[in-house]
Amino acid sequence: MSSALLIEDLVKRFATGKPAVDGVSFDVPAGEIVVLLGPSGCGKTTTLRCVAGLEHPTGGRISIGERVVSEPARGLLVSPRERDIGMVFQSYAVWPHMTVRQNVAYPLKHRRNNGGNVDAKVRETLELVGLGDYGERPVTSLSGGQMQRVALARSLVYRPQLLLLDEPLSNLDAKLRIRLRDELRRILKQTGMTGLYVTHDQAEAVVLGDRIGVMREGKLLQMATPQEIYNRPVDPFVANFTGAANVLLGKVLARSGERATVDLGAAGRLDAWTPQSLAAGDKVRVALRAENVRLGERGSANAFFGRVIERRYQGMQTLYDVEVGGQRLEALELGTAARHPEGEVVLTLPPDACWAYRDEGAAAIE
Repeated sequence: MSSALLIEDLVKRFATGKPAVDGVSFDVPAGEIVVLLGPSGCGKTTTLRCVAGLEHPTGGRISIGERVVSEPARGLLVSPRERDIGMVFQSYAVWPHMTVRQNVAYPLKHRRNNGGNVDAKVRETLELVGLGDYGERPVTSLSGGQMQRVALARSLVYRPQLLLLDEPLSNLDAKLRIRLRDELRRILKQTGMTGLYVTHDQAEAVVLGDRIGVMREGKLLQMATPQEIYNRPVDPFVANFTGAANVLLGKVLARSGERATVDLGAAGRLDAWTPQSLAAGDKVRVALRAENVRLGERGSANAFFGRVIERRYQGMQTLYDVEVGGQRLEALELGTAARHPEGEVVLTLPPDACWAYRDEGAAAIE
């Protein structure tokens, strides 16, 4: 399958400081949704704006379809309107003096090759986004979620090669954001649209993306499926940013393939997966998600005795603070009843859910 978007060694420097985007490379095959995930200032939005042509790259090459649209080394820069892209912003960016139908029809009326009946395309697209009965309403009478659907329909109606979405759900309330998040993936898949989506929200990235690219300080740290990002993070930052907040300190005793045996001191030994070339004697941080700590279970590997220091009942789940050999863990238990009282407890830390990384100090997981 050909790539609808190909980014090669993209660099974007502003006047001072480090590059905002620093040697980023990835591709988006036709029909795939790639999500760029990371904290504010990591370079994800700047990458998207370079693809859109709203920022001019300092180096590298961007191709949309089979066409190179940006290559500074050759002085090549195609204007945004000639890139055959759609874009949905954080703000709704609708025309307030127009009806819903007029907003969606607007891009078709300003394209030479609109490929058929404008009214039919508008009706079809409004049905797709769940606004089939809203065509004649003033756009200012709509809710925030409905206005964002109008913005999405306007970007889809002319079927661009590539759809760019810059945190389009961030201005919506929590419940609406979740509902529209699920519908957005259905809509994009139903149209076969290729998408590049930017967010700082891990849950959004996992639900929407066929692949997720985690960025930090202008660099792309890992590009993989949601399952791989969630279960096989390549470094401590990816692990921590995607929710593995527990960290156990230890020292490597031995390594075999992708497995390491780690001495946790008073807690004992632990088997962990590692993507790094660790050797005996290396200091490590073992990352672990709270939901993977199995309280009250004694497995065949990585079984420990600990003590529940505190528990916080939250209705649908309970959080426990657990001490193991002088180190602390947080454990998450789903369900409406808290099963473990404060005091002694047995627990298991599944080896596949424990990830050992070289200890490079606190900055590595901030």
